[in-house]
Amino acid sequence: MEHTNPAELAVVDLACGRDDRLLFSGLSFGLRPGQVLLLEGSNGSGKTTLLRTLCGFREADEGEIRWCGQLLEESSYYADMAYVGHAEGIKKELTVLENLRFALALSQPGHYGIDEALQKVQLAGYDDNPVHTLSAGQKRRLSLARLLITHNILWILDEPFTSLDRQGIDLIETLIDAHVKQGGMVILTSHHDLSLHHIGLQRIHLDSCL
Repeated sequence: MEHTNPAELAVVDLACGRDDRLLFSGLSFGLRPGQVLLLEGSNGSGKTTLLRTLCGFREADEGEIRWCGQLLEESSYYADMAYVGHAEGIKKELTVLENLRFALALSQPGHYGIDEALQKVQLAGYDDNPVHTLSAGQKRRLSLARLLITHNILWILDEPFTSLDRQGIDLIETLIDAHVKQGGMVILTSHHDLSLHHIGLQRIHLDSCL
């Protein structure tokens, strides 16, 4: 579906609760190509709940979310968005290569082919390895390769640095930086101090959104 308006995510007066407890309310923000939004807050402040709401996994209690000026269900949002959460979204019974081919069959091709993406995330040579034999860090790298081979303007990442060493953290920051410079958009949560030097970094602290 072609965009009728420039790519932009607009969140207006959003409120979400859990177990009869209000997590945040009156939350409004916008995100355009070339920008990164870092969600901060204490445990239980609603960071993962917000990401799941943005992904359409749950409904907000109040407010609305628009993509390219349209409500999500009326837009190309779900084709333009990719999510990587605590569960990496990969099938453990398949091999590395089979997982990436499966992801590519469901999406439009991205900037990288499978071989190049595996090189980028330092999984070259693991093509035929079943995912259940990979370490936690390698599974996280595979989920990132999935982002590289598919075309998604908006990346939504929940604690993407989990289970990664310093080299893996630097790799993700490099991939995020490249994605944004190519006109992409990123929303993420992290307890890690980011080393992103472009000017498009925004921060929202959910503890202040009550």
